[in-house]
Amino acid sequence: MAETNGTNGSAAPGINGAAYPITDHTYDVIVVGAGGAGLRAVVGCSEAGLRTACITKVFPTRSHTVAAQGGVAASLSNMGEDRWEWHMYDTVKGSDWLGDQDAIEYLVRNAPAAVYELEHWGVPFSRTEDGKIYQRPFGGMTTHFGKGTAQRTCAAADRTGHAMLHTLYGAALKHKAEFFIEFFAIDLIMDEDGRCCGVIALKLDDGTIHRFRAQTTVLATGGYGRAYFSATSAHTCTGDGNAMVLRAGLPLQDMEFVQFHPTGIYGS
Repeated sequence: MAETNGTNGSAAPGINGAAYPITDHTYDVIVVGAGGAGLRAVVGCSEAGLRTACITKVFPTRSHTVAAQGGVAASLSNMGEDRWEWHMYDTVKGSDWLGDQDAIEYLVRNAPAAVYELEHWGVPFSRTEDGKIYQRPFGGMTTHFGKGTAQRTCAAADRTGHAMLHTLYGAALKHKAEFFIEFFAIDLIMDEDGRCCGVIALKLDDGTIHRFRAQTTVLATGGYGRAYFSATSAHTCTGDGNAMVLRAGLPLQDMEFVQFHPTGIYGS
């Protein structure tokens, strides 16, 4: 439900002496971003019966997840022996022991369930001849704590992100989530106690300002590879969500760890 209000007060931003009109929206949950993480949050909240809205500056299936190719690592053991402990060892080692090991353990323990969830929702994973999800070897993936080679990566040919994103968007629509497409989140709404109460966004096609109030705000705004001179990140990866967090006086963690593909053209 939305309604348009004029904002009163001498300090209110405006033009020609009149305050900008603000369109108000109220939801249980606001998710900012419609990539893989954002859409999964939208589906989960909607499934739980929460009135959920997703704000995204691009059409959901144009989010950067669509460019992911290689696949998703999970110790399904479809192509040979595998265990989550070996997956964790490889991940900790691959991070040069700088990774958050509690987070890594959560990731590897839950990866098989996440892959099966995507499969049940309709992601067309590549298959073995007997119908199991095919798993390919990938650099750094081992068995027995570095002694053998693991085939751990689940993929939908070389279009894994494309398949995931379209499937998740369909699942979100199935659960009646509401999407505000081509809305650019500007700032978090904070109360006097430092609690986030929603988001202010700009509707890109007409320049109107929208105020989204919610009990819970989820930021899934992706990376900020475009802070670098050369990167393979999409040109939408500009760190808008991180900037909102900083302006709200909230902390950010491990900002130096930015990943993009080590290929590309100088200055691109």
